[in-house]
Amino acid sequence: MRAAVLLAAPVLMLAALAPGTALARNHAQLTQPDPDLVYLVQQAADDHQDFSDDFDRQVWLRTMSTRMVDYVPDPLQRTTLLMLIHKEATRAKLPPQLVLSVIQVESKFDAYAVSKAGAVGLMQIMPFWLKLIGRPDDSLVHAQTNLRMGCTILKYYITKTHGDLREALQRYNGATVGIDYSDSVLKALSQRWYLDR
Repeated sequence: MRAAVLLAAPVLMLAALAPGTALARNHAQLTQPDPDLVYLVQQAADDHQDFSDDFDRQVWLRTMSTRMVDYVPDPLQRTTLLMLIHKEATRAKLPPQLVLSVIQVESKFDAYAVSKAGAVGLMQIMPFWLKLIGRPDDSLVHAQTNLRMGCTILKYYITKTHGDLREALQRYNGATVGIDYSDSVLKALSQRWYLDR
């Protein structure tokens, strides 16, 4: 169980508004990840999901695109990224707005963000994950790869904590005490990424 708690460090981080700083504190303590989580990330590699309703897709994309403009000014890049975030969040059975909130806190939507600990991309995934799941040639800068791993790991912690979102977010960040990270994500969720309808 302790290994599972510490495993969140490879994925997400945010402290002092700099990608990877909280992650850097905890990553050095990691040893072997929870085998259940490794299995879930492996299984996620070939899974597929998308919007099931065109009207919902249009409303969600328009709403979230307006809110993302500060981070991703180009409309085509924004729409492409939003579609991918929705797809991967839905596949993992996560609210897409929660994933948007995590990405805002983690990388500010910079797919090339690299933390001091070496975590990479939108959801700040540690490179050792690629070797663990048998895909060493994949790139964590690739948005879909990064999102698929990050969403799978976040869902794992939500399930492990029986839906306690605060605790799941802290575990995802690698913090075993405090609520700074979860507060940052939940604040982003309530102030920017909430759903109107």
